[in-house]
Formats: sequence, C-alpha cells, structure tokens
Amino acid sequence: MEPPNSHQLSGPAPSSSQSAPTSEQWSVIAELSKLPAPPPTNPTSPIAFFHFLERLKTTKREGWRRFGLCAAESISDHMYRMSIITMLAPPSLASRLNIPHCTKMALVHDMAESLVGDITPVDGVPVPEKHRREAVTMDFLAESLLGQSTGFFKQGEEIREIWKEYEASKTLEAVFVHDVDKIELLLQTIEYERSNGGKLDLNEFLSVAEGIQLQEVKVWCNEILQERNEYWKGLASQAEGGIDGKATLLAKPQQ
Repeated sequence: MEPPNSHQLSGPAPSSSQSAPTSEQWSVIAELSKLPAPPPTNPTSPIAFFHFLERLKTTKREGWRRFGLCAAESISDHMYRMSIITMLAPPSLASRLNIPHCTKMALVHDMAESLVGDITPVDGVPVPEKHRREAVTMDFLAESLLGQSTGFFKQGEEIREIWKEYEASKTLEAVFVHDVDKIELLLQTIEYERSNGGKLDLNEFLSVAEGIQLQEVKVWCNEILQERNEYWKGLASQAEGGIDGKATLLAKPQQ
C-alpha cells in the first residue's frame, strides 16, 4: 500500500468561500511526527494498529483534568464501560436495537481521539474543525493502519462506517449510544465527587442530562441524578451537625 496521501491526512481542500489553511493547520502527518515511535506507513499486519490503540489507554479524558483529577479515567476506560452498558439496554429498548452493533459503536466512537486527543468545548477548537480532525484520523486508521496490505481493509472500513454512523446520530442505535455516552459521564461525575469526599463539585457536567433523548435512558438518568442529590443532601445534613460539608446545585429529573 502507498503511504497516506496529503488529502487523506489533512482533509479536503477549502472551497473559495473558506479561508485558506495556514501552515499550522492540524494534520495527521504532523501529529504522527511528534510520536516517539510513529507507526509504519506500509504495515503488512494489524500489529501497528494494535499498538496505536494503546494511546486510548494512556490518553486521559480532559474534562476532569480541569478539576485537578490528573489521574482520571482514560478514553478507553470510558468506552469500555459504555460498551458494557449497551449490552444491558432496557428490554423495551433492546427489542428495537441491534445490540452487538451498539457495542461495536461504543468501542469505536472515540477512536479518533487516539491521535486527536480529547477536545473539550473550553479548548476553543470550532466544532467543524474538531470533526475534520477526527474524520481524517479515522481515514488514516482505516486506509493506512488497516489498509489493503494488512489483509484487514474490510474490517477497517467497517470501523470507519460505524464511527460515521455515530457522528451522524440518525439511527436508533446511534441515538442510544449517544445517550449511553452521557450516562457514563454522569456515573463518573458522582463517582469522582464521592471519592473526593464531597470536596469536589462537578455540577457543571450534569448539563449533559438534558441531551438524553430516549425515555428508557432517561429513567437511568433520573436514578443517577437522584442518587447524587441524596449524596449531597447527606453532606449538607452532616454540615448542620458540625461535620464539614458543602452545598451544590441539585439536579432536576429529566422528563
């Protein structure tokens, strides 16, 4: 297989209505050059891809780091629990879903972050640019690390198509996995609050609850929010009794 071409690694050329890219425009080639051991450009097996996935194990979810949680979960930690949650979809929803497909989607939906990193809203990267970076990274993974010479081109294409389906969020499976993504974040929020003894208020992450679409998943959401409310009410009661505690905004159930 030929090395990745510049179109694949940096995205489509801008139209006349777009500003021309600068020399500092993010590209796969530039990011790979920063790695201590860049993957080969013409692999003959999927081993290079397997190694590349290690980056999902070591790259942290950036949102937590702003709160001093530098040893927080990795991207793969997040995706693993999501994949298990998809396997336990509520029966009334599971009967309408392709569950194995949902599990695959949960496992690959953040795969581009292996190179792009976990871009958060506070990073100042416009949404179209974030999507461009992730799309060209998925092209690289599918067409290079799992290209024709590896014998796994078909599987690479499947991974990329599943990622695209998640991004489009038009199928029931994609909507469900997006909801599960939010459920996993809510679970982690209360877990970090509890593990820090109520000294860390992560209330701002609760806003994701408003984006949950499926009624069956809203039931889970409300149970998690109620669990958190009870936790913080308990801390407030302890504070009244002379034990240190603090107040937080309590979450409202999702209708």
